[in-house]
Amino acid sequence: QVQLVESGGGLVQTGGSLRLSCAASGPSFSNYAMAWFRQAPGKEREFVATVSWRGEYTYYGDSVKGRFTISRDNAKNTVYLEMNSLKPEDTAVYYCAAGRTTYSLSSAYNYWGQGTQVTVSS
Repeated sequence: QVQLVESGGGLVQTGGSLRLSCAASGPSFSNYAMAWFRQAPGKEREFVATVSWRGEYTYYGDSVKGRFTISRDNAKNTVYLEMNSLKPEDTAVYYCAAGRTTYSLSSAYNYWGQGTQVTVSS
C-alpha cells in the first residue's frame, strides 16, 4: 500500500509561485502514475495534472495549462507540482494521488494523501 504526504502549501499573493511536494512511502512508487487534484470549498474535486510512472508523459487540466508543471523523482519517491502565475481561483486543498494509469478522473487513482491548503490572495 502506498502512503502519500503532501507539503508546500501556504498563502501567496496573486501572480506568485509555490511548489508542492508529495512524498510516497511503500512499495513500487515508480510503478504508479501520479496526479494532483484540488478541491475548493463548495466545489467538486478537480483534476490538475498527471505524470506517467517514468515521467515522460504529462497531462494538465485546462485551467492550469501553461502555469503549472508536474514532475517526479523516482529516486526520492516524490512528485512535485510547480505552480506559477497563481490566481485567487487556484485557492483550494491540493491532493496527491497514485494510480495505475494517467487519467483525469479521480476514480482512476487508488491512493490519496490528506491534502495541503493553497490560498492565493488578491
